[in-house]
Amino acid sequence: MAEQKTLYDRLNMLLEAYAPEDLYRRALAIMITPVVLLQLLLAGVLVSRYLDNVANVLARTLADETSLIVALYEKSDRSEAAVKVIQADAHNKLHLDFEVQTDVALPEEKPTSLISVFDKRINAFLAQDLTQPFRVDSFSAGGNVEIRVAVDANKQFVFKVDTNRAQAVGTPLLLLFMALSTLLFMGIAVVFMRNQIQPILDLTAAAQQFGKGREISSFKPEGATEVRLAGEAFLDMKRRIARHVEQRTTLLAGVSHDLRTILTRFKLELAVLGGGAKTKPLHDDVNEMQHMLEDYMAFVRGDGGEQASDVNVVDLVRGLADSLDRARKQIIIRDLPDMKIQLKSTAFRRLLSNILVNALRFGKRVEISGEQRDQRLWLYVDDDGPGVPQHLRDDVFKPFTRLDEARNLDHSGSGLGLAIALDIAHAHGGDIVLEDSKLGGLRVAVKVPI
Repeated sequence: MAEQKTLYDRLNMLLEAYAPEDLYRRALAIMITPVVLLQLLLAGVLVSRYLDNVANVLARTLADETSLIVALYEKSDRSEAAVKVIQADAHNKLHLDFEVQTDVALPEEKPTSLISVFDKRINAFLAQDLTQPFRVDSFSAGGNVEIRVAVDANKQFVFKVDTNRAQAVGTPLLLLFMALSTLLFMGIAVVFMRNQIQPILDLTAAAQQFGKGREISSFKPEGATEVRLAGEAFLDMKRRIARHVEQRTTLLAGVSHDLRTILTRFKLELAVLGGGAKTKPLHDDVNEMQHMLEDYMAFVRGDGGEQASDVNVVDLVRGLADSLDRARKQIIIRDLPDMKIQLKSTAFRRLLSNILVNALRFGKRVEISGEQRDQRLWLYVDDDGPGVPQHLRDDVFKPFTRLDEARNLDHSGSGLGLAIALDIAHAHGGDIVLEDSKLGGLRVAVKVPI
């Protein structure tokens, strides 16, 4: 029965599906998203309430002043002198100017703007206070708000007030300030997070370089406490591995010297006995023992602590092919990427040599090709030999594993040929994969990062 997923699990799955892959952008999203949402909330709720209240007050005040002036005119004798007195009082006490126009018809009523809160308010308030026809134009010439009231059949009062008095003109500035402040905080967050993430990226790059067997002497733990602790732990691990390799190499040198000394004595004693049918089996055993010893030492030695350097892929493969097949009758080199990458050349030659010798042993035709793909170098060795069944392909990389003679991939018989090659590939941060060959035999694909 499948485990029931909680709402928390489903939310995590949703975030993982749509969140950025790298830590830098995820951290930015975590920091910036709440700020942006808060700003949108402020703009959507607080600013809209602010606009509504301000527009209501301004529209109510302007409507009251307009209706007051019209009411004063209605109570007067409507003479020119009365109009001038009303104009003077409006200017001095209300700071409101207007002009009188005669023999002018009211303009056609314009549709109210959907985004103008002031238009809706002023029209509603004027409709409550005035019985005379009127028109409101919030976007008249000169950037003013214009109100026309038909006080008589052939006379209009035209009020023109500054936009600052009629509408909350500071609102765009408020919104602009909110947008600029958001961008400023986002810029600060980007710079801050870049500085915090960079030590993690440096640690990642150092670990990748170490995995490829390259020198990382320039790495220095930096950043937050946790990141520095991770960097120091990585350096401690690197030093322990280096110490282990050094101790293993020292032990190897001693064992190798002692065993070779004994084998040399065997050879000298056999030389004293002379050749013949009786001593030939002993000669063969000693030679086989020496060959197996060399394989064991190569397996334990691995890359031998060799430092990586720039190696031309074409030159390395052609040189190795010439040494194994001088007549070039069995090994055919197809397309190879003409490029230089960081390799431990001696160790990598041993890797390819083990693969090619096996291919030459069991196949009559061997092809080498390669390509650059997915930030990796891919080298393919195809042969027309018996191949290896799918279910046995993982076993051939295990040390001391031997298949039956028809498809045994280890020319030495020690069971270490492909194990050594795989160990060297891993030391370069790469891998070896066995596939079916287009020639009918086995394809050995070697991939190493560039």
